[in-house]
Amino acid sequence: MSTFPSHHITCTSLSFAWPDGTGVFDGFQLAVGPGRTGLIGLNGSGKSTLLRLMAGDLAPSEGAVRTWGEVGYLPQDLVLDTALRVDEVLGIAAQRKALHAIEAGDPSEEHFTAVGDDWDVEERAHATLDQLGLGHIGLDRTIGEVSGGEGVLLRLAALLLARPEVLLLDEPTNNLDLYARRRLYDTVSAWSGVLVVVSHDRELLELVDQIADLRDGEVRWYGGGYSAYEDALAVEQEAAERMVRVAEADVQRQKRELEDAQVKLARRKRYGQKMWDSKREPKIVMGARKRAAQESAGKHRIMHTEKLAEAKERLDEAAEAVRDDDEIRVELPFTKVHPGRAVLRLSGLRMKYGPEVKGEFEIRGPERIALIGRNGAGKTTLLRTISGELDPVAGEATAEVPLRFLPQRLDVLDDDLSVVENVARFAPEATNNRIRARLARFLFRGARADQLAGTLSGGERFRAALAALLLAEPAPQLLMLDEPTNNLDMASVRKLTAALDAYEGALIVASHDMPFLESIGITRWLLLDDTLHTLPAPPMQSDLAGD
Repeated sequence: MSTFPSHHITCTSLSFAWPDGTGVFDGFQLAVGPGRTGLIGLNGSGKSTLLRLMAGDLAPSEGAVRTWGEVGYLPQDLVLDTALRVDEVLGIAAQRKALHAIEAGDPSEEHFTAVGDDWDVEERAHATLDQLGLGHIGLDRTIGEVSGGEGVLLRLAALLLARPEVLLLDEPTNNLDLYARRRLYDTVSAWSGVLVVVSHDRELLELVDQIADLRDGEVRWYGGGYSAYEDALAVEQEAAERMVRVAEADVQRQKRELEDAQVKLARRKRYGQKMWDSKREPKIVMGARKRAAQESAGKHRIMHTEKLAEAKERLDEAAEAVRDDDEIRVELPFTKVHPGRAVLRLSGLRMKYGPEVKGEFEIRGPERIALIGRNGAGKTTLLRTISGELDPVAGEATAEVPLRFLPQRLDVLDDDLSVVENVARFAPEATNNRIRARLARFLFRGARADQLAGTLSGGERFRAALAALLLAEPAPQLLMLDEPTNNLDMASVRKLTAALDAYEGALIVASHDMPFLESIGITRWLLLDDTLHTLPAPPMQSDLAGD
């Protein structure tokens, strides 16, 4: 009898490497059953690769992936043909065409074959779209007419219509606004089959039944959502650090005992030599005593040396259990903005795309502003207009201090230059040694600072781009970030938060990541819809549900 439930996924002795030889998995083992599983790990740990292997999008070099049940897969970088109709994305175009032909009086057998038993396919499609907040989108519209976030939800709707038993989601909330995220959360909460989701979205990860932490090619399991995982990990790390302290003390004790033993042996050797020199005993007796002493000394030394080696090994094992996810630690005194100082002024601003910012709008002092709104509301356009990348149709955007803008696509970096060389572009007067010293605080030390930007992982690339802007000369006293946590793992988000803690200038962040916004000390919430509104308080969950 099978020990597995009817629907599950197993990875057995799984190995996979990219064509350039970069290894990802070697003898990897995993079994996932019914329920909601949050798959987390550092950038580059192989989370997206694992989902692609589970979905059959990639083939392992060794071992096997087996799935029991139909699999639905939502990739991280979803690209849809803008010419496709909505019903084609949903996978029901042929059935709709056949249904309409039958309704028009065409009794051809091919139409009945196309429909099968799914006579209510259109009703199910409309119900699924309503569930995801897409009821306003007609089945005959094209993808080019919907926003990027709506395209992601349409692909999810297609998966739900296919009724898979296994659902794989890779960073599904990227590019979704606050309203769309609530719809996705509701869908995940109601899921009853096997679900594996890769995400950095804390709210989404609170909805899962268990956390699978992928680290160094292995998975460790934690029951409950992300908060329960953090609590359990904190207990583990406290115990691990305590074991390191115990092991360090043992190493020091073994070192002292070895030193003491060596001192005693040296004394015995000097005493034996003195007796030999004075010839107080017969030569044969002294020779036997010397050989016995040398043998005893050798055993003693070996015993203490082995004990020290064992203590060092225990220390190494204890140290391996302690996670070393370094934090960014920076000092940015030249970014400081004094309270009351004028930073930014918008006056009757009308943009090429998006709404008009009516009247006058000002930022003064080191304000921390969250810019929120639905997908397509014009948040990115507003930031690009303020930064000078886009010219306004009317009105003005006047920055009173040096500013820098970090876009979603991170194209401030030249892929053909190293991290050091990229920073030097923004601070041409700084010496190479000065740049390297400051980059070390962004965790680019030694050879890491010489890596080409084009070879960096997503988290590293973001960190390099952030370093280039924050270390720029003149120092930016207004920093604007557009969806900065997209594609960042939890450790990278913590590093970003640490860097922003040290930033003393004014900050504008466009984001749908509410936990992140709340963690960086937002002082004013701005909602962009038909114009720019200051909210009296942070938006509540009910504000995010949409209609």
